[in-house]
Amino acid sequence: MMNDKQLYNLIRMDSTEAVLEEVRVILDLIAPNFNTAPVASSFVKTVELYKGNCPGYQSCNTEYHDLRHITDTFIAMARLVHGAVLNGKTFNDRQIVLGLVTALLHDTGYIQEKHDHEGTGAKYTSSHIQRSIDFLQLYGAEYGLSDEEILAGRAIILCTDLAVDISTIKFSTSKIELLGKMLGTADLLAQMADRTYLEKLLFLYHEFKEAEFGGYENELDLLRKTIGFYDFIAERLKTTLNATNRFMVSHFASRWNIQTDLYHEAIEKQKNHLKQIVKAPDLDYRSHLKRDRVVEKIRKKFGDYD
Repeated sequence: MMNDKQLYNLIRMDSTEAVLEEVRVILDLIAPNFNTAPVASSFVKTVELYKGNCPGYQSCNTEYHDLRHITDTFIAMARLVHGAVLNGKTFNDRQIVLGLVTALLHDTGYIQEKHDHEGTGAKYTSSHIQRSIDFLQLYGAEYGLSDEEILAGRAIILCTDLAVDISTIKFSTSKIELLGKMLGTADLLAQMADRTYLEKLLFLYHEFKEAEFGGYENELDLLRKTIGFYDFIAERLKTTLNATNRFMVSHFASRWNIQTDLYHEAIEKQKNHLKQIVKAPDLDYRSHLKRDRVVEKIRKKFGDYD
């Protein structure tokens, strides 16, 4: 039994190589003869894109919606697919590839073109999902997707938009709808279970500030309002996204012999810690956010407090 394990120490989540290898393992669990080459190729292309090694694009310069978020979403999606299959859901290989490719590309709308030298990609906060869909339309073929798959992928990515009523999206099949709701789930779980989620909320505040989005007064205001956001997301996972997060339990039981959803556990720990931070009498919230030297990066980039 490995119930003492935490999500972040199952594999090295900060290693792109380790993430890709784990997804290969998961795909082999789903189907021993699964051709992982299209997934691996798409993964490598996406990593190069985020590092600024693709013609026409700068490296990613949003520090909340960064490469780590993409690899976190990618592996969360693979885990959900595995869990869904264990629960009797069926997907063909191409549908699984499509689900994983859309996980890789769902936030490409934050990446600036080479000619765009104004601000950062954060300015596209309000339009980033449509820009991500446009990126898929432009380059989906280079990721090995057919025209039909690109069209289906557009609907899948749209499920990550919190402002969109998913019931109004036109899905080509019920399987594509399920993949869309699973990507919507993977996107949220990847963010909120990240062990540096609370620290990275400081980056998110500054992304929102540049985009003039959300109307938050300062970093602390965003932290305080995130308490309510947890409840909003819990309801969204349960209803709008059809509780597809339930598939995580089967995945962890099969892959790691852990009889619980480690994403849920990580999110609850973050939520409880955030409640303590915002109740601290000194209100020196940054002093309670110590992981990965994020606060030092914030202070260097944006000053002491905002």
